Amino acid sequence: MKNKLEIDKVATIDIGSNAIRLLISNVFSVNGKLQHTKNSLYRVQLRLGEDSFKKGIISPKNLEKLKSTLKSFKFLMDVNDVKKYLAYATSAMRGISNAEKLLKSLEIETGVKVEIITGKKESEIVAKNDISTHIGKTKNYCFIDVGGGSTEVVIYKKGEFYKSKSFKIGGVRLINGLVEDSTWKEFELWLKSHAVELKKLKIIGIGGNINKLYKLSGVKYTKPLERKRFKKTLVRLENMSYTKKLTKLKLNPDRIDVIVPAGKIYFFMMKTLGIKEIYVPRIGLADGMVNEII
Repeated sequence: MKNKLEIDKVATIDIGSNAIRLLISNVFSVNGKLQHTKNSLYRVQLRLGEDSFKKGIISPKNLEKLKSTLKSFKFLMDVNDVKKYLAYATSAMRGISNAEKLLKSLEIETGVKVEIITGKKESEIVAKNDISTHIGKTKNYCFIDVGGGSTEVVIYKKGEFYKSKSFKIGGVRLINGLVEDSTWKEFELWLKSHAVELKKLKIIGIGGNINKLYKLSGVKYTKPLERKRFKKTLVRLENMSYTKKLTKLKLNPDRIDVIVPAGKIYFFMMKTLGIKEIYVPRIGLADGMVNEII
């Protein structure tokens, strides 16, 4: 019997505008190269974006929930013998006025150190994920990651990093009426200035909402989602009642109201660039953070 591989566990925590995720991964070496696989994933709905984007603070109720969530995640990391971890906060926390002081206090109380990252860094981390299985050897490609509070876009030209930008457009912002027309225009002009010129550009969609839309569209995994089929899925969801989304489609309650608005952001980009399909590799910030650790 061959010797078993030595496997360590690492964890990544993604504090987003709509939810907080803990991803525990297995890390091991094969022929001198470090690799990782998913061990377990935990998701807690905590809509920090509604506090942050409207008031610039975290309500006492959500602060207690955040504290409890981080304590729970710390416990899960301990019982899973996690060797290293990273905890990053994104758009919602960037909008909190006393964020750094707040996170320091949380670290003392929960034992979890959280770092606020910029939209640019968030984009770069997501782009580190391997998507070759989906797009092949394409040299011109673009990541779009739609969250609750922001949309991150990263463009690669001839296989090299070219441009990236973060826009204050997200699912939670949209359902709260917090996206100005000028922001949509800025998004459109930036795409036309930096992406239209690229030949055979392929778009890669990142995020929980596009993953769910992809699954609901019934596309075979690794195959792209065509724009016509994408639109048909969005229209079907938009016309479906809350109860049917919950019972028939089995959507999480916190996703029901944001999935269509978030989907329209991806669709807007496809339409703006004249792209007829989008690839959905089912990866995200937490997955890219694992690469940072190892």
